[in-house]
Amino acid sequence: MEIRRAALSDIGRIMEIYAHAREFMASHGNPNQWGPTCWPPEALIRSDISAGECYVCTSDGRTVGTFFFRIGKDAEPGYRYIEGGRWLDDSPYGVIHRIASDGSVHGVGSFAINWAYEKCRHLRMDTHGDNIVMQNLLLKCGFVRCGTVHVEEDSFPRLAYEKTDA
Repeated sequence: MEIRRAALSDIGRIMEIYAHAREFMASHGNPNQWGPTCWPPEALIRSDISAGECYVCTSDGRTVGTFFFRIGKDAEPGYRYIEGGRWLDDSPYGVIHRIASDGSVHGVGSFAINWAYEKCRHLRMDTHGDNIVMQNLLLKCGFVRCGTVHVEEDSFPRLAYEKTDA
């Protein structure tokens, strides 16, 4: 598998992957994370691509996954406030959002997370309380649950996770 920055020419395939991910989440007990709002919207993905923060995972020349990745001191402004816990490390970090696959290749999520961790040894992520699949993946990849954060796109609180070398 390989990872590269997405191009605007990838937008159709990326939106297909997100449609598949919404169906997968709904069928695995998580219908509310992206389903009701048809998240993420194409305009956001186009913006992510233009900013160089949208990536695709490819296997045998096919795009099989996608995710958002950014590094910075305040890479995710919504993480400034965490309730019911605290972050492990206050240094600049990488954030991964909107990670999804088409289900055709096993291990896309782990591959993307490990790739990001090689780029930045301090990562933060969040997921919906009903997203047991992602919670298990994050624990498998060495993340620690740190508390709860809130996101702008809906009123559901998110479980906050972090992985750091510190």
